[in-house]
Amino acid sequence: MAFRTKIEVRFGDVDHAGIVFYPQFFIYFHQAFEDFFQDNGQRYPEMLNKRRVGFPTVHIETDYQLPLRYGDALDIELSVPAVGDKSAVFRYLGFRHADGKQSCKAEITCACVNMDSFKAITIPDDLRALFKRFAV
Repeated sequence: MAFRTKIEVRFGDVDHAGIVFYPQFFIYFHQAFEDFFQDNGQRYPEMLNKRRVGFPTVHIETDYQLPLRYGDALDIELSVPAVGDKSAVFRYLGFRHADGKQSCKAEITCACVNMDSFKAITIPDDLRALFKRFAV
């Protein structure tokens, strides 16, 4: 099962060629990541600031298949293909909203860290259970 969210392409997201500037996709992926937590009862700001648990990116692989332009929307499906003791892999598949054609895909490995020490910690049980609900 995958989590799905919609991201609008804004004017400031595009480059001189009139397409989404490739690093902007990383921001879209993180917006989907935050939406994933929010829609599953875990506000990411509270996780960072109150629980002091964060998930910084430690590895990323991305492929782009289809450009997006200002005014387009991107439907992102987030799933979790791997959950380790102290890290998880999040898969993002992006589809152009207007026609459902795949635009991009990424796999992002995130470490679970204590926000005070920034040292890796074991993924808390409630978050591990959440990730496993979206396993593929």
